[in-house]
Parts: sequence; structure tokens; C-alpha cells
Amino acid sequence: MEGMNHTSVTEFILLGITTNSELEVLLFVIFMLVYILTLLGNSVICLLIVTDPHLHTPMYYFLCNLSFVDLCYSSSITPNMLMNLISVQKIITFSGCAVQLFCFTVFGNSESVLLGVMAYDRYVAICKPLLYPVIMNQKTCVHFAVATYLWSVLSAVGETILTFSLYFCRSNIIDHFFCDFSPLLKLSCSDTTTNEVVIFIFVTFVGISSCGIITTSYCYIISTILRIQSLKGRYKAFSTCASHFTLVSLFFGTIFIMYLQPQSSSSKTQSKVLSLFYTVMIPMLNPMIYSLRNHDVKRALRKLVH
Repeated sequence: MEGMNHTSVTEFILLGITTNSELEVLLFVIFMLVYILTLLGNSVICLLIVTDPHLHTPMYYFLCNLSFVDLCYSSSITPNMLMNLISVQKIITFSGCAVQLFCFTVFGNSESVLLGVMAYDRYVAICKPLLYPVIMNQKTCVHFAVATYLWSVLSAVGETILTFSLYFCRSNIIDHFFCDFSPLLKLSCSDTTTNEVVIFIFVTFVGISSCGIITTSYCYIISTILRIQSLKGRYKAFSTCASHFTLVSLFFGTIFIMYLQPQSSSSKTQSKVLSLFYTVMIPMLNPMIYSLRNHDVKRALRKLVH
């Protein structure tokens, strides 16, 4: 086995979401609309933040980065999925699969870290309002963004190289709608113990660090809000982080349900549905949540339209 070359597998077959041809047509229409809304919503958010001087603040700077990440995150999965829904041969090349896994990992990690950074930004804004301009200055915001992308790229490079350095000499059929770590490792005829441990460490580090920052930040935020005497003051303070808290709940809630449930209770169909939600649906919902709950964004949108 060790003497076999992993490039003997030159392409993979993605089984996709379903094998029902009639359902595939319906799903194609639905997810095409979802993808169009994702592109439109996130592009508008980026455009508003870049062009409107009132939105040149740390919170909206990170929101612009989040919208950019959502655009790339969805685009790394959805176009190929749409093509496979209307194709007879659902084939992805070996190199194409590696690129998709790399992009999926980069932007998935970036979204996770950015949500943590945005939680810290809300903590400083609510708990240390007088020091906010000093702590969250332009230089600090740029450093946070650069560190987010740098870490995401480095971890994705390591995880992708580890995965595609394996020997693939079994079936080339991936029972999923995109190239993910778990189905790829199942196809390998090499010992995947090291790969699984290293990938687990990378994923756990990103998840725990982001969740730790978010949880700690919101503990301080809630404590500070409860000490505000006026009801109007509490509402105003809570409204500044309500949209972010909603995004965090959707993103991490879906991932935790998917990866922390007992294996006996999970199914391939359930796994695909949850994967669809956090890779395709959440990037569409994020700009909607911020635009619907944020007066500054709605004001900037009305100004742009007029």
C-alpha cells in the first residue's frame, strides 16, 4: 500500500445532496436564489461600509470583513454544488477537490475568528466606552484582520497538505456535496490517525479560542448591561450586540449540533442538511440580520438608493 501513488486517483465523484432527479431540479432553483441573495446582500453590505463615512468604525470594519468572508465561503461551495445538481456526472478533479477544501477551511476559520474579534469589539464598546477609541484604533483593527486571515491560511495549508498527502487507492466516491475532511479520510487506504489528530487540534483550537473570547466577552457585556439603571439604556446597550449574538448563535450552534452529537444518532442526510445550513444558508442570513436590526445600515442603504 505504501508504494502506491496517491495520484492514481485523479478525480472524485460527489454523490451530492440527493439522487432524486426531480428533487435536484427543485433544489437547484432554491439554492440558485439563495446564492444570488448571498452575493447581493454581502456585496451591498461591503459597498455601504466602504462608501458611507458614518460606517467607518471598528464594528463596521469587521462586519465588512465578515461579509467578504461570507462571499468567498459560499462561493467555494455553492457554484460547484449547483453545477452537480444539474449534471449527470458529478465529478471534481483531484486538484479541484484540494482547492475547494483549502478555500472552505480558510474562510470557515476566518468566519469563526472574526466572530470572536467582533465579540471583543462589542465588549470594549460597552464595558470600556471611554477607552474604546484608544483600544480599537485603526491600527489595532487592521492587525486583528491580518492576524485572522494569516492564521486561517496557515492552518488551511497544513490541514489540506496533510489530507492530500494520503494514499487514495480505494473508492473515489465522496458521499457529500463538497470535499470535506471526514469523507476524504474515509477514502484513504493510509493510516489516518496522525491526520485526524492534527486536524482535530487545529479545529479545536480555532473553535475553543473563538468560543472562549465570545463567552468571556458576553459575560462581561451582560454584567455591565444589568448594572445600567434605565431601561432605555439597557435596551440601547443590548441592541448594539444583538445582531452579532444572533450570528454567533446560528454559526456555532449549527456546528456544535453537527460535530458534538453522538455518532449513533447522526445520519448522512442529517449531516448534509446541517452542512448546507452553515455553508450555504448562513452566508445569506448574515447580511439580512445586520440590515434588518441595524439603523445605521438601513439609513446608509436608503441614502445609497436615493
